[in-house]
Amino acid sequence: MSMLKRIAMFALLIVLSALVPSTSAQAKNKSVASVAASEPSSSTSTANGWFASGSKTKDGETALAMRIMIGLTVLAIIPALLMSLTAFLRIIIVLSMLRHAIGMQETPPNSVLIGLALFLTMITMSPVLQKINQDAFQPFMAGRVPMEVAYEKGIQPLREFMVRQTREQDLALMVELSKAKLPSSMADVSNVQLIPAFMLSELRAAFQIGFVIFIPFLLIDLIVSSILMALGMMMMPPTTIALPLKILMFIIIDGWSLVLKALVGSFH
Repeated sequence: MSMLKRIAMFALLIVLSALVPSTSAQAKNKSVASVAASEPSSSTSTANGWFASGSKTKDGETALAMRIMIGLTVLAIIPALLMSLTAFLRIIIVLSMLRHAIGMQETPPNSVLIGLALFLTMITMSPVLQKINQDAFQPFMAGRVPMEVAYEKGIQPLREFMVRQTREQDLALMVELSKAKLPSSMADVSNVQLIPAFMLSELRAAFQIGFVIFIPFLLIDLIVSSILMALGMMMMPPTTIALPLKILMFIIIDGWSLVLKALVGSFH
């Protein structure tokens, strides 16, 4: 969350810094114009200096405009980056499957699950985000490294995280689908191949965890259905009795703690 706040503050500071120089530049232009009107016989050197300062102001405004555009672009693609580059995909799928396994379609609501998934993602990705902030974001904000170097240093921790979670079969599949040359090492694997392979591995891992979660709830449904049929109560929906039993079992075993601990522990 601190990383997102830093990016948002970065965009805000860019906008403010773009407004302040423009105001000062207008005041400077007005003062220069008044001086030129009062002293029409100004020297050529003064005119040359005025034009030089104007060109510098234009260059500064262009650089600020580019930084504003980059900041707004980053803010716009944060949801896509969150889904494709972090642990959010696996976590939100498992939580959604847990809700369906219990039998409640709208409880907990989507906003609650997304908020919980975001915090779990921050916990899981905190070492990666700290390394990105230390190696790429802070040097770029301080002006010590250009944007290309900051990107290369910032993408490396994410690539290392994705490589640890990606299966070799999924990576080989993406290389085959892209019709690219077989890479000799992970450094030769492009992000276009690594990111979808990582997402495919995350989907597989999420469905595996979800299947394990479904089993105890499915057993409760089968037991309740068998008891109702044995009692001849075939007109009563099994979910009417099974749902409170599943909720009670989930509370007794402290299910939320078990699921969240298993989710965070599944990342290596």
